[in-house]
Amino acid sequence: MYRSHNCGELNASNINTEVTLAGWVQKSRDKGFMNWVDLRDRYGITQLIFDESRTDKTVFELAKTLGREFVIQVKGTVIEREAKNKNIPTGEIEILVSELTILNTALTPPFTIEDETDGGEDIRMKYRYLDIRRNPVKNSLLFRHKVAMEVRKYLSDLDFCEVETPYLIKSTPEGARDFVVPSRMNEGQFYALPQSPQTFKQLLMVGGMDKYFQIVKCFRDEDLRADRQPEFTQIDCEMAFVEQEDILNVFEGLTRHLLKEIKGIEVDKFPRITYDYAMKTYGNDKPDIRFGMKFGELNEFAQHKEFPVFNSAELVVGIAVPGAGNYTRKEIDGLIDWVKRPQVGASGMVYVKCNEDGTFKSSVDKFYDNDDLAKWAKATEANPGDMIFVLSGPANKTRAQLSALRMELATRLGLRNPEEFAPLWVVDFPLLELDEESGRYHAMHHPFTSPKPEDMALLETEPGKVRANAYDMVLNGNEIGGGSIRIHDKATQQLMFKYLGFTEEEAKAQFGFLMDAFQFGAPPHGGLAFGLDRLVAILGGQETIRDFIAFPKNNSGRDVMIDAPASIDDAQLKELRIKVDIA
Repeated sequence: MYRSHNCGELNASNINTEVTLAGWVQKSRDKGFMNWVDLRDRYGITQLIFDESRTDKTVFELAKTLGREFVIQVKGTVIEREAKNKNIPTGEIEILVSELTILNTALTPPFTIEDETDGGEDIRMKYRYLDIRRNPVKNSLLFRHKVAMEVRKYLSDLDFCEVETPYLIKSTPEGARDFVVPSRMNEGQFYALPQSPQTFKQLLMVGGMDKYFQIVKCFRDEDLRADRQPEFTQIDCEMAFVEQEDILNVFEGLTRHLLKEIKGIEVDKFPRITYDYAMKTYGNDKPDIRFGMKFGELNEFAQHKEFPVFNSAELVVGIAVPGAGNYTRKEIDGLIDWVKRPQVGASGMVYVKCNEDGTFKSSVDKFYDNDDLAKWAKATEANPGDMIFVLSGPANKTRAQLSALRMELATRLGLRNPEEFAPLWVVDFPLLELDEESGRYHAMHHPFTSPKPEDMALLETEPGKVRANAYDMVLNGNEIGGGSIRIHDKATQQLMFKYLGFTEEEAKAQFGFLMDAFQFGAPPHGGLAFGLDRLVAILGGQETIRDFIAFPKNNSGRDVMIDAPASIDDAQLKELRIKVDIA
């Protein structure tokens, strides 16, 4: 037995106990006649003492050779510590070592294994196995485990059954590119890694499983933006004989359960807003409602004056920033430069200071009087002491720009408290969205989403106005989950494929197995998938998912630790009958 106890559990009640510990050397302090070593494992740190007057000479001299991250085993007696450390659970005791075994030596680490390290992100990703020894990363992984276990407990208590689905499937158009895997036994053919288990969970409903879930890896070969991973984890769920309300209630319950069990927070309200309201009021479909700054549309009050920029705009829209009326011109100019950046893309910005005496000072005073600006203030719900910022241009583009500004201002003003949680549902998404380049409609979610029954007739005449039986769970400005009621009959599914531009032959080749299954008594069904990585990060009070993943990839999709992806040798390529042509 390498250890009788771990390094985080001994205390004053164990004094005079003979123990065996094993772990890594965190650091040592050699005072000549006395040597202290901090021994670390996953559970904590225990101080060891080697005393020239009480420790065997051979053991005492061996202790002087210990370096950082050496793996050792010690045997000794728990004694009371003279200089107690109240900052750690084991701070009242230390181990008077009688036996020392070096299990493995270690090179000097490329960065310090401390909570506050001197290692940059690149070097820590290269040596991720060392980074995991640091408390921030280790605790993030333990936190993820705790969340996953609570998810399993909650769903299992509601009779959900965890079922594994295949990783080697066929390539289907679901929005992003597939990762493909050549098949040696089927020449010229390929598997694809699943972007989600969508069709399999629907087939499980056809199979009568009734309630399914799975914590599952998904894969999307897309250009990585900040904080995206090519492989990610979903809490994937499906239910039979349900309507939208049933699903929303179950997963509101799951979110409440996690917030209570993980964070000790009771959340009563889960507001529901439509997609159209979200876009008009916040400029995006995953609004952060921990703070205000709702959009106020100003076309009625800002156009038909003498200001040509607003007169020619499809949309004039503003937000009131609380307490920002005292911003200096330098601060305002800085924000104007911020919205002009290519990442945001605005051509300029108008501002209005709401003075405490009820008057206004604006960058467009030449065109608008105090009465005009008072109407702007009312539309944006601005109060004395606030600042109104106004953008204009094409409606969709301008809303996106103002949304980016809203989030940036909230961050600067400290309004995005990571320990405050504001969930909501966004419902009534469009079923289809038009690709302006191709002129074709695409499914906003996926091709298996059911239209609202009352909108079915619009498919023929105004497909862009058809609403989907779809819903997203949003938490603190992040979409943490989404789903829909599914199509469960062949005729409707064929109609959907038709409006998505599939020929009958293409639909049969890609999804014939699913439409065949619908002919054998498919129940009404629907579901939802939570993004586990994002959910865990938000519950952990972080913006980035990377530290909650054991072995993440960088922004180029590379695992710099194992140097993947990598070339394969000619013999493997020949066996797979693949030629690599790199221009």
